[in-house]
Amino acid sequence: MSQTRPFRLPQGGRLIDRAYQVPFRFDGRHLRGLQGDTLASALLANGQMMMGRSFKYHRPRGPVASGAEEPNALFGLGQGGRFEPNQRGTTTELLQGMVLRSQNCWPSLDADIGAVNSWLSPMFPAGFYYKTFIHPRPFWKHLFEPVIRHSAGLGRAPTKADPDSYEQAYDFADVVVVGGGVAGLEAALKAAKGRTRVLVMEQSSHWGGRTPVDHTGGEARIAELLDQLRAKKHVTLRRNCMATGLYDHGYLLAREALADHDPNQGIPRQRLWRIRTGQVIVATGALERPLAFAGNDVPGVMLASAMRDFIVDYGVAPGQRIVVVTNNDDAYRTALIAAEAGLEVAAIIDARPDADGELPQAARAQNIPVLTGTGIAKIKGGRQVEGVTICDQSGEGKSTGGLDCDAVAMSGGWSPVVHLYSHCGGKLLWDEDHAMFRPDASRPPLGADGQGNVTATGAANGDLRSAGDLERTEAPTMPVWVMPAAAPYRMRAKMWLDYQNDVKVTDVELAAREGYASVEHTKRYTTLGMATDQGKISNINGLAVLSNALNQPIPQTGTTTFRPPYTPLTLATIAADARGEAFQPLRKTPMHAWHQGKGASWEPVGQWRRPYCYPRAGEDRHAAVTREIKAVRKGVGTLDASTLGKILVKGPDAGRFMDMMYTNMMSTLPVGKCRYGLMCSENGFLMDDGVVARLSDDTWLCHTTTGGAERIHGHMEDWLQCEWWDWQVYTANVTEQYAQIAVAGPKARELLGRLGGDIDLSQEALPFMQWAEGELAGMPVRVFRISFSGELSFEIAAPAGRGLELWEKLHEVGTDLGVTPYGTEAMHIMRAEKGYIMIGDETDGTVIPQDLGLGWAISKKKTDYIGKRAQTRSHMTDGRRWQLVGLESVDGQMIPDGAYAVDEGENDNGQRNVQGRVTSTYHSPTLDQPIAMGLVRHGRDRMGQVIEFATPAGQSIRARITDPVFYDKDGGRLNG
Repeated sequence: MSQTRPFRLPQGGRLIDRAYQVPFRFDGRHLRGLQGDTLASALLANGQMMMGRSFKYHRPRGPVASGAEEPNALFGLGQGGRFEPNQRGTTTELLQGMVLRSQNCWPSLDADIGAVNSWLSPMFPAGFYYKTFIHPRPFWKHLFEPVIRHSAGLGRAPTKADPDSYEQAYDFADVVVVGGGVAGLEAALKAAKGRTRVLVMEQSSHWGGRTPVDHTGGEARIAELLDQLRAKKHVTLRRNCMATGLYDHGYLLAREALADHDPNQGIPRQRLWRIRTGQVIVATGALERPLAFAGNDVPGVMLASAMRDFIVDYGVAPGQRIVVVTNNDDAYRTALIAAEAGLEVAAIIDARPDADGELPQAARAQNIPVLTGTGIAKIKGGRQVEGVTICDQSGEGKSTGGLDCDAVAMSGGWSPVVHLYSHCGGKLLWDEDHAMFRPDASRPPLGADGQGNVTATGAANGDLRSAGDLERTEAPTMPVWVMPAAAPYRMRAKMWLDYQNDVKVTDVELAAREGYASVEHTKRYTTLGMATDQGKISNINGLAVLSNALNQPIPQTGTTTFRPPYTPLTLATIAADARGEAFQPLRKTPMHAWHQGKGASWEPVGQWRRPYCYPRAGEDRHAAVTREIKAVRKGVGTLDASTLGKILVKGPDAGRFMDMMYTNMMSTLPVGKCRYGLMCSENGFLMDDGVVARLSDDTWLCHTTTGGAERIHGHMEDWLQCEWWDWQVYTANVTEQYAQIAVAGPKARELLGRLGGDIDLSQEALPFMQWAEGELAGMPVRVFRISFSGELSFEIAAPAGRGLELWEKLHEVGTDLGVTPYGTEAMHIMRAEKGYIMIGDETDGTVIPQDLGLGWAISKKKTDYIGKRAQTRSHMTDGRRWQLVGLESVDGQMIPDGAYAVDEGENDNGQRNVQGRVTSTYHSPTLDQPIAMGLVRHGRDRMGQVIEFATPAGQSIRARITDPVFYDKDGGRLNG
């Protein structure tokens, strides 16, 4: 037959406004749609049936569905920073000036070089990638790997920054109804009795779902329900709001489109809702299933429900002469609607042996031929349907003839949308009468109270009747997955299951023959259901084919796991405001502005910015650091230590929890005292250190490294929630609740004494590693006698809101003492002079406390702590482990940071063996010489030996192994 093109019908289209034309561009062509069109309906109205190419074989593809389940009609949408790939044409509303591009084709949609893959398809069976790369020959791997990597991905990634804004919001409701069809609106009205707060979400821009299309009087019923719901102040209705994921304890994520693809509105483009609710009612409807027959992917073959959506909602005819193929009564509605719209229905091909219900009778009354017990043997045409070959559905006979047509509407039955119900553990059962999985009401998802808090209603629960036509009776659906049911040419036919990923019936059957009996394994082996539509219309058919190949019932095969999100979310929506400077918000201490005003040179430490040093006029950073260190060693200095992690641990079981967290005994620490502690991972490696203070009988305050606060707090909570969930322990990260100032140097006690207050700071009243609480300068403070510089030192914690006041007061009263602010580099050098370790310098994830000479901080009284058993492994107790030592260069050169100590011999790669590495290296102003710390094999037994370090420049530096404590070995300066 001569090829016909889709066109806009002269009447109809309940969602479009014919008075307003909308110009847009597709692959450089200037086209026009109507207000209310989707991208797909506008293209169909312009005669564009082929809208893309499949991923694997680059076969021509047109729309097969009309909603979020659409796998084919995906476009690159927009320009510049607003370009987005994989925009679904069936759900994206057409807006003026839109620019669309077809995907997965080059150089053009009509002339695509990649289409050669379709001819080469016998070379690319299921599991091709795995088979190719199992023990590949080098030339084979080098031939295919670059090609596969180049072909990977669907759509083109944007290259410019997105200029639009996004936001997140929180909501709370007693009941959330997902789905704005009749079933959802009726459930919401029932739930809204009394003062119950109800939220109703509908994914599309219109209410009622498909009811107005399929049932007489549906519009009036929807309007009535909406009027009643809008009259209730405690009911919220949201359109264009897609529920994407349902999680435990009534936690729901939803994406609301506010100004999608319309930058001119000046509002956020999308909003991500985080919703907490007591009950969720899933009214998400059902999805129609395709049928697998040869050529069922040719543009013009689509779901029967999609065809009537295009006709009724958008006034678009996908074809002028239509064939309907079905195994149920519902598809007859499409035939009747098409005939009413003035289109020719060539025949209804019904796989069932009999079709005598109300709808088939109505079709016959319209003189539409009904062929029962038949199926489609093959679609004629390549880029558009040109006709069908029909056959006996049993497959016993040969072709029984053909029909000319330009569109095929197929219906293989319906599957409830059970994704949300299943996201958080809801179980499904197989409904034999309707050939579908539906929610099992006896095994619902459980809420925080242990009760089922998720229910399904309407089509989502397997009730495929509409509220508008409850009296209508339909004949049962006949399970038909493949047409014909059996035939000798089946193995040669390309019957498609997953349209986007090009998965055929024969691919699933091959997977079964090769031992992939699990549906999850088959999914990954064939890529069935792994496309952007996540198998919404392919998975049930695929598992039915797998079950048949395995000769077992469908329930035994089961379903794949339903995972959120239901539809893809853009990274911009997930991130919302967390982008640019807000992606990782800059954290500032209360004294940040003061440091800025003093010309601080900043250093990034985690999310914080800390002063590296405070250069004065004419000073470089090295000179500034030298001056700051000498000021602390000879007088007094102040350090902003507010960034140090501060984690509160409290509760009846807090003592034994602390003993498990730290290597040393913390439960015996007296109130009012401090103890240095080490924290290891379960693999025994040192992950953090810090001073722990006992605040009361059941409360400890743990100090952590600046970059480790969130990580360590998460580590604590992980063990509490997953292992020791019955322990009565509460933890809180209070890092930003306090400003903390280190006052260090021989004159530190004198400086603090000038503030006035009720705290006795004398050596007798507040010795090293104790703390006291009271007032200084009229402010409530907690004073810790701890030191990271080796000098007399106090750390004062004050409420964050008064931190700057305390800092300025210290500098005001200490002017004549020469009080000097010092930065992180001075702190690092002073700690290295004293041989103190730094997490991240002396540790790298492979170091244990024993390597660093910190065995004294490991309790010999405790039976266990996290990491204890791991530290007894043979490689942890191996005498050849590298140990912490000091290093002094023989000729006074600075040893580069990270330099390796070379050893005799070479390894298998021809490189010199190594026996250690430098972990920290500085020039010490106190000693006026370079110093370094490092890890060296047998280090503590080799004092005085000289070893050689290789530099990146190819030179070598000789260094002597020494004690890592370079300054004040007896520690006398700690007490001034």
